Amino acid sequence: MAETRATSAAAAAAGPTAHAAEVPVSPVRPTTLPKTSAKHAADNADETPTPKKKAKAADESSTAAEPTQAKPTAPTTAPSKPTAAIAARAMIQKRFGKARGANNSARRIQKELAEICLDPPSNCSAGPKGDNLYEWVSTITAPADSPYAGGVFFLDIHFPEEYPFKPPKVVFRTRIYHCNVNSQGQICLDILKDNWSPALTISKVLLSICSLLTDANPHDPLVASIANQYLTDRDEHDKVARDWTKRYAC
Repeated sequence: MAETRATSAAAAAAGPTAHAAEVPVSPVRPTTLPKTSAKHAADNADETPTPKKKAKAADESSTAAEPTQAKPTAPTTAPSKPTAAIAARAMIQKRFGKARGANNSARRIQKELAEICLDPPSNCSAGPKGDNLYEWVSTITAPADSPYAGGVFFLDIHFPEEYPFKPPKVVFRTRIYHCNVNSQGQICLDILKDNWSPALTISKVLLSICSLLTDANPHDPLVASIANQYLTDRDEHDKVARDWTKRYAC
């Protein structure tokens, strides 16, 4: 029995050691870090921000943020006046026929028509009534600072065959209360009589008539009673002129 106990005790003492010897142990592999190449290290070193790199990055950022400006395009140029005048004359010649030979008046009237189409006088318009180059109709819008303000007056214009060596005949077709215009529409204007010059044009004539609406000439009247009223009672004259304008020209 003593041997048995000794044997059991020895087995118990040896048991754990023997059990541990039976369990296989996996070998532990050492953890290895990836090797850093010299080039990678140099790249990492380059990524380190420096004051110079920061300034460069700031410049690039501000450049990228600036809006791209569109290149200015060349403005579209309008046709020059000589080109437009040639085109206007061609259109007029197509309508009325080309003036030939010694017909200087037709050439002159066509030239003035082209000019008045391109650059009409202020508050005025004019042109042939139909296909007759020598018969025109004109409109004059009265100046705002005159007693005829708000009125639109129609006039007839007749060019003689001797034009421009003789003046055109211009008459009012709209009734007007004016000391220089009679009831038949005839106009008392020096450049339509003795002071006419071939250098004058129909545009200048219309501008002179338009100026009569602002500054009448009571010292060379066609209607003496209106001229006398203009000189002695200007307020009453202007009141009647406004009444006539509302009745006949508006």
